[in-house]
Amino acid sequence: MTAEASQPDWITRRERGALPLIKFFVWLALRLGRPAARLFLYPICVHYVLFAGAARRASRSYLARVLGRKPGIGDVFRHFHCFASCILDRVFLLNDQTQRFDIHVKGEDIVLDILKRGNGCILLGAHFGSFEVARAVGRRQPDLRIGLVMYEENARKIRAVLSAINPQLATEVIGLGRSGSMIAVGERLERGDFVGMLSDRSLYDEDGVRHSFLGDPARFPLGVFRMAVLLRRPVVLMFGVYRGGRRYEVCFESLIDPQRPTSRDRGEEAQAAMRRYVERLEDHCRAAPFNWFNFYDFWA
Repeated sequence: MTAEASQPDWITRRERGALPLIKFFVWLALRLGRPAARLFLYPICVHYVLFAGAARRASRSYLARVLGRKPGIGDVFRHFHCFASCILDRVFLLNDQTQRFDIHVKGEDIVLDILKRGNGCILLGAHFGSFEVARAVGRRQPDLRIGLVMYEENARKIRAVLSAINPQLATEVIGLGRSGSMIAVGERLERGDFVGMLSDRSLYDEDGVRHSFLGDPARFPLGVFRMAVLLRRPVVLMFGVYRGGRRYEVCFESLIDPQRPTSRDRGEEAQAAMRRYVERLEDHCRAAPFNWFNFYDFWA
């Protein structure tokens, strides 16, 4: 099987939205302000509900599982609107305008303790809520450096988007899947950086392990957890949950503590960490169902 053939749908699907349009919307949002810019989200979401068939079907499939009922068109619109709200807020968060938001943090003592020890940390998130709001919380600490790790093709796209929003942020992305990726991550951790990864997508089918998620088996990447166990650094779950309006809740939870003794070998430890990650992601999805932003057939 070729690498292209084994790539999942989220890699091969062409994403909507060109960089000139993104740059224009960033320019518009920063000049109009958040309340006025939010008005544009309604026609954008209506357009997606009407014309983005694959995303609409993926939304219905997910919502049926997490809500336990057949979702209506209003549920799908709300799902898209939650996603669009987080995307818009990214513009302000990445431009250090956190004063616009009411951000409540749970478990901040976990990351502050790791920061004091200076050992570095791996932050595991998902395409759920807002990663940017969690990073905005981190910027309260002047000594904290956070890098993002993602698959190479996504890294290229994200670098371009970050450059469009705030050119100074484009260098914070590390491409995963190259021979030097783990070395780069290890170097960041050695100097005490925090390294963030979104761990709910596999680059190749061979890298994924199926685990029950919202009632049906879904594929999650085991390689990310193998790397986390191998590097022997603290691993913290991180979810930035959008609560509506200008409210966010950032949750930090310890997943792997290398100082805690374990009888498992590294393979078993990676499997256990992945299971715990999936269980906690499922819990957060049920608590805030419209924050899930994987708009493709996740259970395929």
